[in-house]
Amino acid sequence: MAGGPTDIWFVLPRGSLILDWAGPAEAFRIANLEVEDAGGEVPFRLRFTGPEASSLSSVGATLAGLLPLPERVPTPAWVVVVGKTGTGARRADDREDRAVVQWLARQRPGHREGVRLVTVCSGALLAAAAGLLGGRRVTTHHLDIEHLRGLDAKAVVVADRVFVEDGEVWSSAGVTAGIDLALHLVAAHCGPVVAARVAQRLAVALRRGPDDPQLSPFLAHRQHLNARLHLVQDAVSRAPREDWSAQRMAAVARTTPRTLTRLFTEHAGTTPLAYVRGIRVSLARSALAAGSSVAGAAEAAGFTSDLQLRRAWRASGAAGAPSGRRRARDAGDAA
Repeated sequence: MAGGPTDIWFVLPRGSLILDWAGPAEAFRIANLEVEDAGGEVPFRLRFTGPEASSLSSVGATLAGLLPLPERVPTPAWVVVVGKTGTGARRADDREDRAVVQWLARQRPGHREGVRLVTVCSGALLAAAAGLLGGRRVTTHHLDIEHLRGLDAKAVVVADRVFVEDGEVWSSAGVTAGIDLALHLVAAHCGPVVAARVAQRLAVALRRGPDDPQLSPFLAHRQHLNARLHLVQDAVSRAPREDWSAQRMAAVARTTPRTLTRLFTEHAGTTPLAYVRGIRVSLARSALAAGSSVAGAAEAAGFTSDLQLRRAWRASGAAGAPSGRRRARDAGDAA
C-alpha cells in the first residue's frame, strides 16, 4: 500500500480478555493474506504492547514478548484497547491499567492525526479515564455501560450497539463484537470483497452494527457459511462485468443452475441473477456519481446497453432513474 502498512497496536495489560484481541488480530492477519494473494502489499502490521514484557491473560495463559509502550506511536496507526476479566469498576485500581491510561493520555489516539482509537469491550473505560471520549458517541459491553457514563459525563454513551463509529474513535461491545468491528475496518480499508473473504475464512457471518450505513451489495447476501455460494459470489465480485449466466455460475459452484438457484434462495435470500444485477447496479451508481454518462456507466458496470441498466435499476428497487452527464455529442446536438 502507498506509504506502507498501517501499524495496529494491541494494548494488553494484565488480565486482557483473549477473545477481545485475538479475534480482531486474526481478522487483520487473514486480510493481509487475502491482499497479498491478490498481488497487493500487506495492509496491516500487527504489534502487541503492554506495560510489562509479559502479561497474564484472562484464561491464565501468559503472553510473553510484548513490546514496551512506545514513547510516540508512529503514523499511520490504530491503537486497540481491549477489555479484561471482571467489571469496569475494578479497572481503575489496577497498576497496569493506570499505566495504560497515562500512556493513552499522552498519545491521544483518535485526536491525533493519523492515529485511530479502537476500543473493545471495557477497553472503552480506559479510554474514558484518559479523557479521550468526551463529546464522542461510544459503546462498550452492556455490563459496563453505566461505569462508562460515570467516568465521562461528556461522552455520548450508546447502549445496545454492536459497534459505534465517531470520527477516528471506534468502539465495540463485548468479546465477539470486536470481530464485527474488525471486519468493518477491513472492509473500509481493503474493500468489501476482502472483508467477505475474511469472514468466510473465520467461519463467521458478516454482521454490521445497526447504526451503520446500508450494506454494500458486495457484502449483502453474504451472511451465510455455504462454501459453494461464496465461490460464486467471490468470482462475480472479482469480475462483475463478465457474462454471468446461470449456467456459468452453476459451473463455478460445480452444481446445476436449478440447485444453485435453490441454494441462493435458501442461504442468501436472493437469486443468482438478482445478485449479479445488484452488484452491477452498485458499480453503475458509482460511475454516475463520478460523472459518467448513463451509457458510460452501463458499459463500466457490464450492462449491454443503457436500456438494460435502466431495467436493472428499476428491478433492483433503486429510487428514481439513473442519470449522469450527457456525452459531448448529445450536448452539442442540444446547443
